Amino acid sequence: MSDFFETIGQVWRGAVRLGETAGALAGTGLEWLLGDRPPAPALLRKTFERLGATYIKLGQFIASSPSLFPPEYVNEFQKCLDQTAPIPFRVVERTIQAELGRPLADCFASIEQEPLASASIAQVHAARLHNGLDVVLKVQKPGVSDVLSADLNFLYIAAAILERLAPAFARTSLSGIIQDVQETMLQECDFLLEARNIELFRDFLEQAAIDSAAAPRVYHEFTTSRLLTMERFFGSALTDLESLRRVSPNPEATLISALNTWFASLTMCQFFHADVHAGNLLALEDGRVGFIDFGIVGHIRRETWLAMNDLMQAMSAEDYRAMAAALSAIGAADEKVDVDRFGADLKEMFSGLNRMAEAALASGMRMAPDEGELNRTLIQMVEIGERHGIRFPREFALLFKQILYFDRYIRLLAPEMDLFADPRLERLPQSPG
Repeated sequence: MSDFFETIGQVWRGAVRLGETAGALAGTGLEWLLGDRPPAPALLRKTFERLGATYIKLGQFIASSPSLFPPEYVNEFQKCLDQTAPIPFRVVERTIQAELGRPLADCFASIEQEPLASASIAQVHAARLHNGLDVVLKVQKPGVSDVLSADLNFLYIAAAILERLAPAFARTSLSGIIQDVQETMLQECDFLLEARNIELFRDFLEQAAIDSAAAPRVYHEFTTSRLLTMERFFGSALTDLESLRRVSPNPEATLISALNTWFASLTMCQFFHADVHAGNLLALEDGRVGFIDFGIVGHIRRETWLAMNDLMQAMSAEDYRAMAAALSAIGAADEKVDVDRFGADLKEMFSGLNRMAEAALASGMRMAPDEGELNRTLIQMVEIGERHGIRFPREFALLFKQILYFDRYIRLLAPEMDLFADPRLERLPQSPG
């Protein structure tokens, strides 16, 4: 009987969500009729933000997948905001208590009412345990899983119908993309999975005898699928130069520690951290570098790794033909690729990037990593590949974007360092495992 009522509840919640979706779309349509008519990518991005959590995450998926979506949409969705108004603290309290099944005072000495961050899926609060240790609480917002399920089921059905009605869409595997998005999003909502990722990364650090990096300790007695309690790290982002110099007397050494740790994880850990933006890498007060937020991780196949290793060696040597050969091995092509022509196009692209970097340095500028710049570089590479008949897998985009992040940190903190040839960076193994 309980299963019956749960099914009825799911159907009802799904119907309510469809009503909310229809209302949001009607609002966008009314604005369009009244004259607010931005270009299609901007219109879609604003509509996604209005529709909430699922569509914001879908927008971020589009922004990180230049190999799957047109560049004008990838660029526009870089602006997709995932910072939402915080939910009231009383709702946070009810959620934590429901998850732990006991009074909050039994678990925490204090919880700060003002959140550290509030996004579409979760809200983060600082807290303190009874033993005096500082922690952060990542609390899932009420109803998020139901909304995701309803939205993604609707999108999948719509994509399947569209593929049947329009064969051109069938060739894009739109329903398959929605399935991938669904799997990624539902995993991000499972905080037990994120906790497991953190523990695996901590195990990797211990087994590799890496004491210059850290990941937060998870407090499993206060962690569920909707609540994640972790050690709180205090430090500075790698892009906050003023604060960084107070924390780390040698920012370059901190960056080298981060690089060596991340490169080692490619071959010694079950996954790699797939979101090393400045907010997720901290120079800690004790001199270590802290990796946080393991909601987005990537997995690399042996074949992709071997080709990536060749690509990085070619980039170090500025051998554009070898770069073209490596990229051809990473992607899928319908016919044989002309690596000479492909290499010439890559040379033109990288020469332009180098000229801009040299001009910035000559003017005394040290630019922090910019999300838009990173994605423009990635989009350029994907577009050049497509001109030569190459389609890149999403794992390549995830992996290469992290390398671009590190390249920008080098420009900011150690402009003389060579990412692929500096002797302080450990030599990469030839294959994972």
